[in-house]
Amino acid sequence: MNTFGKKFRLTTFGESHGVALGCIIDGCPSGLEISKDVIQSALNRRRPGVDVSGKLNASVTARTEADEVEILSGVFEGRTTGAPIAFEVRNTSQHPSDYENLINTFRPGHSDYCYDIKYKGCRDYRGGGRASGRETLARVAGGAVASELLKKYGIKITAYTIKAAGISAEKRDFSQIEQNNLRAPDNEAAAKMNERIERLRLSGDSAGGIVECVIQGCRAGLGEPVFDKLDAELAKAMFCIGAVKGFEIGDGFESADSTGSENNDCMHAEDGKAVFNTNHAGGILGGLSNGNDIIFRVAVKPVPSIFKTQQTVRRTSTDKNGEPVYETTSLQIKGRHDVCLCPRIVPVVEAMAALVLADNII
Repeated sequence: MNTFGKKFRLTTFGESHGVALGCIIDGCPSGLEISKDVIQSALNRRRPGVDVSGKLNASVTARTEADEVEILSGVFEGRTTGAPIAFEVRNTSQHPSDYENLINTFRPGHSDYCYDIKYKGCRDYRGGGRASGRETLARVAGGAVASELLKKYGIKITAYTIKAAGISAEKRDFSQIEQNNLRAPDNEAAAKMNERIERLRLSGDSAGGIVECVIQGCRAGLGEPVFDKLDAELAKAMFCIGAVKGFEIGDGFESADSTGSENNDCMHAEDGKAVFNTNHAGGILGGLSNGNDIIFRVAVKPVPSIFKTQQTVRRTSTDKNGEPVYETTSLQIKGRHDVCLCPRIVPVVEAMAALVLADNII
């Protein structure tokens, strides 16, 4: 539904072109230091805007939103009280008229048709409503609180783009992640990604990519067996992000071509402690963290809202049983849209991972 987590729970609300978006966090312990600046800093990484050189970022939408957060409850004199924490962000740059041609016509690759069927025609078509990527700002706000909680346990989460528009990063230099438009750990590869994305933008098309995430400092034994495995919870969290179409942890699908002797992470004792020689498992065994870095990747599909004319269907009426009737039509999408979601999904991946760990650690 609209709530994620069991003990550390996040509920989000709002639509892309509605009055506001926000979230309510329940289950956060009292006494945690939280400032508006921490939340705002996290939101600023997710929001669209200019690139690191001050020019328009080819990857992201031209929609400009301040995304200024307001803390409504649950924080007093810079510390959480244990009461529900509520954040709100007002929309200030809505262009609902850009979406009037989508009232009865459905964008290929988007959730429009499925929402229309499920909710029997009662949907907010403006920018996708709840299905818009703009909803993720609420998750990033909640994830910022979770991240502050995880710092108490020495846990750090770092996500980055390792592939976009068919070009892969050749190195993983974390110091370079915030130095380029793609949030890639490789400035040279990022420049090539950005060049190809710019060409796609000019042609009215879009690009996908892969985001990798590394969780450092997670102790062994975190998670639950069988149905609430830590990797299963992470997979669910990532698939809750609208554009994610794939998830793998550790060697992932490459392990299918491996052997047991190659894939097993052998161990040795070091100063009386168990240490893994390798990390093919990605830091999780049997659904529980094993003390290694947790490493996973998500596949991000190309942005479905492209400016090329596409074939689709339009709802024209209903039959005698009340079922919708469609006709084939063509559609050229208007509005302001991302071209590659990877750089803006990076902070969302970090936020969702933080929410999973916070829910398992308290």
